[in-house]
Amino acid sequence: MGSTGPASFNPAAGKVWGLELPVVTIRDMVRAQAMLVDHLGIETLFCVAGGSMGGMQALQWVASYPDRVRSAIPIATTLKHSPQQIAFDEVGRQAIMADPAWLDGNYYGAGQPERGLAVARMVGHITYMSDQSMEEKFSRKLRDGNYSFSFTADFEVEGYLRYRGDNFVKRFDANSYLYITKAMDYFDLSGDKLIRPGQAIGTRFLVIAFQSDWLYPAYQSHEIVRLLKSHGADATYCEIASTYGHDAFLLEVDEQTHLIRHFLDKTYRG
Repeated sequence: MGSTGPASFNPAAGKVWGLELPVVTIRDMVRAQAMLVDHLGIETLFCVAGGSMGGMQALQWVASYPDRVRSAIPIATTLKHSPQQIAFDEVGRQAIMADPAWLDGNYYGAGQPERGLAVARMVGHITYMSDQSMEEKFSRKLRDGNYSFSFTADFEVEGYLRYRGDNFVKRFDANSYLYITKAMDYFDLSGDKLIRPGQAIGTRFLVIAFQSDWLYPAYQSHEIVRLLKSHGADATYCEIASTYGHDAFLLEVDEQTHLIRHFLDKTYRG
């Protein structure tokens, strides 16, 4: 849930923040990280790396503190959300806000909108997988071997999504989901926002994408590399063959380890 969020206590108001918490951006998150790094007395970061929203943060580090980052590894990410990516986030937010238990975000002390948050997680989880990975994992397998001819979870994939949704609500705050998805939708480092015109860029980049990732498709990583190279940056692109979809950045460990180890070794020796 982060160090501070909607569920945190606001001492000035004497109550939980709720939706009175200011909207947080990816830039805010990176600024908080930079404050921690300053507190630790670290002037330069050898490498900033992350996948998905973490990849956005890696790019934001370069945009906000270009002289402090020697290298960056944005993985399965984008310069900005597409309309489709925003649309999926909005469906999740609407699922939460349509739950009667949401109470306009003031549900603290009364239980949270579990069904809405579970549905949001179910929608999100579908986007993390690929058609092939779902076929390999579930196909049309039935949970009990027969159709129930009712609206229970007949198929394995239905039961899996319900399980994922139900477990998510035990460890995540619904309002935090709203804030985090909005931060991702607002993120935009396209054009001259990542590297200013005439700016000398000394950061080396390794941009990694996955063939079956349709949530953050490879063309968005291509756009990152094209932008970097147009500014004369040292950027390497690697696209990994995987059937896992967006989840690949969490699962294709060996392939990423090989690429990242080589990149970091070359950066260090350079």
